Amino acid sequence: MGETRRWGRVVVIGNSIAGLLVAHVLADHAEQVTIIDRDHVPDEPRHRAGVPHGRHIHVVLAAGRRSLDALLPGILDDLASLGVPTVVMPRDMIQLNRSRWVQRWAEGQPLLTGTRPLVEHGIRRRVLIHPRIEAVDSLEAIGLVGDPARVRGVRVRPRGAADDEQTLAADLVVDASGRGSRTSQWLTEIGTRAPAEERIETGVAYATRLYRADANPTGGDYRAIYLVPPPGSGRSGVVMPIETEGHYLVTLTGLAGDEPPTDPNGFEAFAAGLEHPLVHEWLSGAKAVGPPFGYRSTANVRRRYDRLRGPDGLLVVGDAVTSFNPVYGQGISVAALGVLAVARALARGESAPARLQRLVVSAGEQAWRICTGVDKALPTATGNALRTTLLDRVAGWYLNRVQVHAASDQVVGSAFRDVIHLVAPARSLFAARVARTVLFRRPAPPPPEPPLYPEDETGEPEPTRASPVSP
Repeated sequence: MGETRRWGRVVVIGNSIAGLLVAHVLADHAEQVTIIDRDHVPDEPRHRAGVPHGRHIHVVLAAGRRSLDALLPGILDDLASLGVPTVVMPRDMIQLNRSRWVQRWAEGQPLLTGTRPLVEHGIRRRVLIHPRIEAVDSLEAIGLVGDPARVRGVRVRPRGAADDEQTLAADLVVDASGRGSRTSQWLTEIGTRAPAEERIETGVAYATRLYRADANPTGGDYRAIYLVPPPGSGRSGVVMPIETEGHYLVTLTGLAGDEPPTDPNGFEAFAAGLEHPLVHEWLSGAKAVGPPFGYRSTANVRRRYDRLRGPDGLLVVGDAVTSFNPVYGQGISVAALGVLAVARALARGESAPARLQRLVVSAGEQAWRICTGVDKALPTATGNALRTTLLDRVAGWYLNRVQVHAASDQVVGSAFRDVIHLVAPARSLFAARVARTVLFRRPAPPPPEPPLYPEDETGEPEPTRASPVSP
């Protein structure tokens, strides 16, 4: 006898990374999974209109890498064969955090830095070979079918054909349509409540440009740069390698009223105003490939589908349920963590959509606390989730000290990276060996200038070399 499946047809709205991953998981528990997307999804890795932030830096944190490999065993090898780079923090990266250069120890956490179209393409190529998964392009979801008790399908129409509405019946509808999800509105249209929404908006804006550099323009041995905004500021600069040999994406960020320009001269002039001239020096020795592209939709938004009582038959994943300020690079990783939580629940025999929804939201809790904790402190922050308690303020004071120590103390630095990469819970920062250093010791001196070279394998710094960049 064949395996009993929990659902007949599942419809997934959004041929995104979250949509692909959840389709892959649900295909083992359904007769058919249909992924729909309003875009024409290309067979090759190309930018598409439905992913407006696709030209900007995307990273997959260590927890995201682990989750992808658990969901699609061997996918990391597949992505590596496509050229997706891995950068190990802090070994491969020059980082300025809290105005302190971070020591480049040999150990660290890996992150993927390939372009969004290529990472998505690699995942899609794996997922769509499943015999029970079909993908339908240029089909736009325009509403839900159902009532306050249950969602029973999706109203759709071919893109550009306003008079050709159809219904896709489904036992389970999954919204993976991203930050612009309209499911909240659609729920009210079928007579049920929309979820409460938590929001923090900072006005952070960023711009990204592609560059070519055949060798490090500043000299040294490193693969990436990250100048973290100093406290109270939104200005940062990031340089990350992508899959094309010698090519890098450079992203500059700023707050409302101080947005990075998208004209070529203005972009590089903005880089000169960062806390340190390292990124500007790097740009001066590299060659631009194309114009800068801007992005402004950076609010942190969490839709509390986990607190709704019904309707049954609906699951919301990825950015459609929790969308983060993209400058923190958490989106893909949290989407994968959420889908992995669904996969594990299904393996335990838990299939109620309400239970699965709570697990998806919970999977993003730590990332939400990290990014909103930082954004709340910005002078431009607004929104209904700004409230802080005395405990929040004490924790913020402690975490500031953690970051100061993390630049030059290997134990604290390792614990901090594990939390930021979502592979360890935030409470690990309060472990005794970390807390003793944070509370009772003076921070060790960080590198006095950009550490252009990593430490050697014994943990000793490389011999001092003249830096072409002034401290």
